[in-house]
Amino acid sequence: MSLRVVADENIPGVAAQLRGIAQVELMPGRQIGRHDLDEADALLVRSVTRVDGELLAGTPVRFVGTATSGYDHVDREWLARAGIGFAHAPGSNANSVVEYVLAAIAETGDFLERLLAGGSVGIVGFGHIGRALAARLQCLGIPWRACDPWLAAGEIAKPGSMDAILASTVVTLHTSLVADAPWPSIHLLGADQLAALRGGQLLINASRGPVVDNAALLRRLQGEGVPEVVLDVWEHEPQVDPRLLERLALGTAHIAGYSLDGKLAATGMLCRALREANSLPLPTASEPDTREALQLGAARDEAAALRALLGLRYRVAADDRRLREAVFGHTKAEAAAAFDRLRKQYPVRRELLGSPVSLYGDNTRFAPLVEALGAIPVGGEGAAP
Repeated sequence: MSLRVVADENIPGVAAQLRGIAQVELMPGRQIGRHDLDEADALLVRSVTRVDGELLAGTPVRFVGTATSGYDHVDREWLARAGIGFAHAPGSNANSVVEYVLAAIAETGDFLERLLAGGSVGIVGFGHIGRALAARLQCLGIPWRACDPWLAAGEIAKPGSMDAILASTVVTLHTSLVADAPWPSIHLLGADQLAALRGGQLLINASRGPVVDNAALLRRLQGEGVPEVVLDVWEHEPQVDPRLLERLALGTAHIAGYSLDGKLAATGMLCRALREANSLPLPTASEPDTREALQLGAARDEAAALRALLGLRYRVAADDRRLREAVFGHTKAEAAAAFDRLRKQYPVRRELLGSPVSLYGDNTRFAPLVEALGAIPVGGEGAAP
């Protein structure tokens, strides 16, 4: 059986994972149209493709998969009525986003030192990413609390009200984009909520752009006593308001979850679901992990070691620089096209999770810190074998 699959070109490894069972056509996600699906059995997308009846009605597509945790860009009710199978990739990019958030904290002022000294992180949204972040903070000994009104009482170990969350040293958003009552997340942080944030706080949005009212955020950042802000997502992607970007501590092109490890995990989840939907055999072997050990240089204290460890795999500042170069001095159309190119041509980024880290001499005292980040300390007396 040979399936015909149309897939977003930003889903890595999809052709290789479906070799022998499918003919795969790769396309830019924003350009996938109704006419491209006239002979397709399946459609695999990321977040930039709107999947609904307008796109799929009258096509032979019988399966849709999105290589993302969220699926607000997919009309699942229409798919169900049309008898079209659906799969997504919950949790596949969770650790990638967690490491982005930690790196953003480490690269912004002295927030890392303040958290290690007792400051707190407030988490809005307690799905796969919110839970993964809380677990990592717990391992690092950083206080946290979270809120998610869609969850039943007791599902969050350390709950907090929205007011309490907004009083945290760092506020980080990980909610899905929800329009439904009673707790819609569109403009969850509007003018009133943003007014509650003061100087000495850090706001990070790596969820969905419209969760923060970008116009209200711009006005807030033009005022007095403003917080530091990191945005990975934007209300009108792929357009980025340069006036807002220039006032941010860091800004990136919706790439928090773009680690190669997270992308490949999502690809595997979708390909497995597609095989199961068509009663096809599952692959029996996975690729071995061939990552070389990372080398941690001399670090004077825990904060310096943590900052250095995060930097061994990723620096948000590099993506911030690329976005500013793409936006400033260009027309809206040029900047929007460049935004998409940054995502399409994103450099390979691996995760710390599961990475071996060599520790020698005095650095062996940081073995617990390496383990807290999900990495594997190797070498040197006192490090794990």
